[in-house]
Amino acid sequence: MTQLLPSVLIFALGILLNPAQTFAQDQQERKVIQLSGIILNADSTDAVPGVNIYVPKKGRGTSSGRFGYFSMPVLEGDSVVFTFIGLKKQSFKVPDKVDNDRISLILTMQIDEIALAEIEVMPYPTEEEFKKAVIAMNVVDPMSISRSNMSPEMLLRWAESMPASGAENFRYFQQGQMLQNQDLYGPRPLRILDPFAWSQFIRSIKRGDLKNNN
Repeated sequence: MTQLLPSVLIFALGILLNPAQTFAQDQQERKVIQLSGIILNADSTDAVPGVNIYVPKKGRGTSSGRFGYFSMPVLEGDSVVFTFIGLKKQSFKVPDKVDNDRISLILTMQIDEIALAEIEVMPYPTEEEFKKAVIAMNVVDPMSISRSNMSPEMLLRWAESMPASGAENFRYFQQGQMLQNQDLYGPRPLRILDPFAWSQFIRSIKRGDLKNNN
């Protein structure tokens, strides 16, 4: 029994290493090719970004960039699949023997149109129940809503909450500019301390300009 144990271990190791050796031989026999290209729409005018590009059952893949360009390594004999939502799936078969180590493609993907039957969506299970619900609706008179919105109280409330108009903003800006220019030449004058203003006020009293004509 002890003599048979080494033979069993060698046989088991041979079974485990055989697939790896086969894969390595397959990698060595099949040359690596750099597959690159541009994907366009059906009109061949606009690039299609975000197209899924992969080799099924190999775990290798990529996606097209912003301008529809892609580049990925493949092996001779691989089948490359191109998929995108709304476009027909396409595939490309890499030749079994390639002289160069690069392949360039310009792929055009067609629109995948699916015609669906018309579906009428109803909020009620039957037409009779829908008619009953419509008849039982409590419809508010739109004119009453308009009259309440146009009341003086409501208009005054809206006017108080409204922001300044463009003309008002421009007027405030002009006043601010004028006061700023006045401040450049000294402090703003106070009319109550102006002797000329007081003299004009006294003369207007003597003339009787402030008397009530009534």
